[in-house]
Amino acid sequence: MPRRAPRGTQAIQRALALFRSFTPEVPEHRLTDLAAAHGLHPSTAHRLLGVLEAEGLIGRSPESQGYRWLEGTGFGEAGEHAPRLNGLRPLEPLHTPFHRRTEAVCESGAWRDWSGYTCAVSYEPTPEREYWALRNAAALIDVSPLFKYEIRGADAERLLDRVLTRDFTKCRTGRVVYSSWCNEDGHLLQDGNVQRLEPERFLVSAAEPCLRWFEDCGWGMDVEVRDVSEEIGVLALQGPRARAIAEAATSGIDFGVMRYFDLAAGEVPSGAGGGPVTVTRTGYTGDLGYEFWVAAEHAEALWDALVDAGRYHGLLPAGLLALDMVRVEAGLVLIDVDYVSSAHAEIEALKVTPAEAGLGFTVQLDKQTDFVGRRALERERDRGPAWALVGLEVDWFELERLWSGIDLRPQVVGQPASREPTPVFAPGGSQVGQCTSRFFSPLLKKYIGLATVHAAAAALGTELDVEVAVGYGRRRARARVVRRPFFNPPRKTAVDPMPGVDG
Repeated sequence: MPRRAPRGTQAIQRALALFRSFTPEVPEHRLTDLAAAHGLHPSTAHRLLGVLEAEGLIGRSPESQGYRWLEGTGFGEAGEHAPRLNGLRPLEPLHTPFHRRTEAVCESGAWRDWSGYTCAVSYEPTPEREYWALRNAAALIDVSPLFKYEIRGADAERLLDRVLTRDFTKCRTGRVVYSSWCNEDGHLLQDGNVQRLEPERFLVSAAEPCLRWFEDCGWGMDVEVRDVSEEIGVLALQGPRARAIAEAATSGIDFGVMRYFDLAAGEVPSGAGGGPVTVTRTGYTGDLGYEFWVAAEHAEALWDALVDAGRYHGLLPAGLLALDMVRVEAGLVLIDVDYVSSAHAEIEALKVTPAEAGLGFTVQLDKQTDFVGRRALERERDRGPAWALVGLEVDWFELERLWSGIDLRPQVVGQPASREPTPVFAPGGSQVGQCTSRFFSPLLKKYIGLATVHAAAAALGTELDVEVAVGYGRRRARARVVRRPFFNPPRKTAVDPMPGVDG
């Protein structure tokens, strides 16, 4: 079943407008011509056309690589477009390979759409126990809605070096590389992990669809890009007890020698329908953890094996609210929250470079290979980025001062992370940015947040004012720029960590 189209009525209307350009008289169009005719950036038109292609409404001409209307899929007898799947979106939600297991233990009944899949917001009425399991024991998180692309062939490494900002000639088999990728203007499209499974075989995971982008960038290369999103289930096992559970649930892997961002192949016990599994020492929590990549038919066996092994280690399933809380503590950015992909930014001002999104460390301008956006990023290096992503910390006594004005204690404890952007100001002055993710950390006992601010306001120790809700009003609370990540235990990256020993 195809994924959902870009979110929002405006995106759907734009895609339909592109579709109406195809007629029996003019059944084929070039990307640049369509983009110009509709006043769209080519990358935006490219993404919308990819959705129409995924819906089977249009296809690619093998000779010209232009987009062509597929006869019998969109026109009535009078040349009118016939409705299909409510325009573009399938109405029924998709289910991950673990859904039967997660549904059975979801007491809250709270679910959220993630790329067309229905995923648990929290398994209990509130996410507190799931959060503390992640930090004190271990938790299982279903992250299967990630888009996954297998890239293989003699030019697989060459394609990745052309598209991504990292140097993949230095990535050996058995390693995972975190990277960003940009458009030709150096604006960030998205970020994700790349596994090198074999010398000429990689697996890319991403938050948003990028199949057509990789295919187009690899045009003429000896490489195959295949969407394997629905073939693979992914479980994140995170927390200080993760290694002990992983060792008990799988075989064939020496977890004691796995380094941070290593990968290894093993087995899930075959008695209950298990099979091969790839384990990466990665995660989105800033803690010790692993991600398990398994064929969909073996997903439930993997879940059962991990739950059984975690029975005496305090293992709990965790939903998206708890995941959001720990990723903020880890200082990790989230697409469409902390930055907007340039593929669907509605105005130029929303587009950022990797450096402006806090991902400058993923850009390697010293690599020999040219890559998409390189020249723009070199110019930025010379002049410096205009924006910076920083960590903010609001002192507790500052919150007490504001709330005492209405005779209440601060109403911030026990709340999930907020994704609503709020303005950031120079002290007593004008706005210099916005805080995009924030909450009161139960572990750190601090009110923390991630913010994008003018580069001049990004130095460590800089005092800023962040807008907070106090009762029914909005007030400015004094904050200061601090180092990210807020939480970074040694066990996250230590080789051969002792299970259960705090870092």
